[in-house]
Amino acid sequence: MSAIPRQTEPPVLTEVWQPEVLQILDEEHLVAWSSSPEQRVRFASALTNFIDGLHDAEVFVLHGRFMLDIDSFCHQLERLIPGERLERRIDGPHGIVSMLRGRPVFPGRPASRYRFFIWHDADAMLNENPRLFGRLVDAMLGVAAESEFVDDDLLLLQRAVFVGGPSLERYAREPASQFRSWFDDGHAEPFWRTVTGQRAPLARPLRIESLESDAELQGWSVG
Repeated sequence: MSAIPRQTEPPVLTEVWQPEVLQILDEEHLVAWSSSPEQRVRFASALTNFIDGLHDAEVFVLHGRFMLDIDSFCHQLERLIPGERLERRIDGPHGIVSMLRGRPVFPGRPASRYRFFIWHDADAMLNENPRLFGRLVDAMLGVAAESEFVDDDLLLLQRAVFVGGPSLERYAREPASQFRSWFDDGHAEPFWRTVTGQRAPLARPLRIESLESDAELQGWSVG
């Protein structure tokens, strides 16, 4: 029997992991998951605060618990990105894709070079309406790839961080999920593959507890 008592509470994240996460976001979107709601809140809040202090970066927070249909998604999005009216649809001149493409510039302020979306409780919509969730993931990752690989204007690197529980991680690992394949719109090849030239989106599942490098030494298992 070990003389060292085994901890029953999840480890508290240290404050040195944010640069590691940003390094991942240089190349990929992120699906951050944990079975602990407290860990998910700590992770998303700390990452938001860290990004908010970066130069030439903007961070938009989506609250998934209050966002279970397209109307509530648009309700939050139109309060984050200034623009014209937002119709409750994904495609079209006033749809979600159009607003995600928007890049407002304000007098006296340089245009942002980095845009981050942090979607709290992303598994809430996934569990409630998986088809809509997939379409929105497809739109967000598609616009990001278009901005990165196609646009000739000043580069705006867009990345999304989806935060949720184990169901989000399971979905992210499915080959047919919109984290690993473009939405099949019935054409010869998916729209975003045609537009961006990218065969598939890049999104990495990451267990939040794995960011605590000393957790196992403290008596927790983070595998």
